[in-house]
Amino acid sequence: MKIILTGSLGHISLPLTKELVQKGHQVTVVSSKPEKQAAIEALGATAAIGVMEDADFLTATFIGADAVYTMIVAGNYSDPNFDLMAEGHKLAYNYLQAIQRSGVKRVVHLSSIGAHMEKGNGILASYHNVEQILGTLPPDVAITFMRPVGFYYNLYAFIPVIKMQGVIASNYGGNDKEPWVSPIDIAAAVAEEIVKPFEGRKIRYVASDELTGNEVAGILGAAIGKPDLKWIIIPDEQVLNGMIAAGMNPTIAAGLVEMNASRRTVLYEDYYRNQPVLGKVKMTDFAKEFAAVYNQN
Repeated sequence: MKIILTGSLGHISLPLTKELVQKGHQVTVVSSKPEKQAAIEALGATAAIGVMEDADFLTATFIGADAVYTMIVAGNYSDPNFDLMAEGHKLAYNYLQAIQRSGVKRVVHLSSIGAHMEKGNGILASYHNVEQILGTLPPDVAITFMRPVGFYYNLYAFIPVIKMQGVIASNYGGNDKEPWVSPIDIAAAVAEEIVKPFEGRKIRYVASDELTGNEVAGILGAAIGKPDLKWIIIPDEQVLNGMIAAGMNPTIAAGLVEMNASRRTVLYEDYYRNQPVLGKVKMTDFAKEFAAVYNQN
């Protein structure tokens, strides 16, 4: 198959490119960075250098493809002018135009947990809107919306507070169970879906492990030499003030706090109604990577 992948050589697209090339597919990787071309070609793929904000570039790249993998790239959360919702809208409509103009009939889109909710999910509302936009494509365009849960590597954000205060602190977690996912397991799931004959619309959740916050703290703590590490829950307002004080865009910070608060209530309702088989990469595997990063800082 001729398959187009967005996401350059990121956490998901890199292992996805490797797997699809190894299976004999003709893979083109979209990247905005010319310096990535050599690395892409070294994997046996073709590089398409351009930006996703350019619908004409996307259209030309998608022409002749049997399937495309699309995703919305996160922006700079510290930029006071960054509008996450507007950026999601713009890129979704660019994908919409490119898919229609190019004649692509198979799309796998990287969405997110919480995309089933129009509101009450903070920044994840952007993923809901993107799904709605792509869902307006003609019925003969088959779309699988991949909805991964919280990424393991998001836990790196807790390293500073662990070092300063000896705890993991947020407005979710503690003794509540959370699903987590490795990008490697997401890539494996995308690789399965993108080659499947399929009609209409499909949703697939992706997760690797399900643990309480304190179980996560115990695993990470053991890996970094702090076996008594605890995960404590602090008020929403305290988390918000801390994010803003650290220089985060206040609108984004408020959206993150609302997203995390929804973990305690409604965020996972649809996930548990459509609970996936867990992937291969467990928190104990990720803990080794976490320890390496922790010890570098």
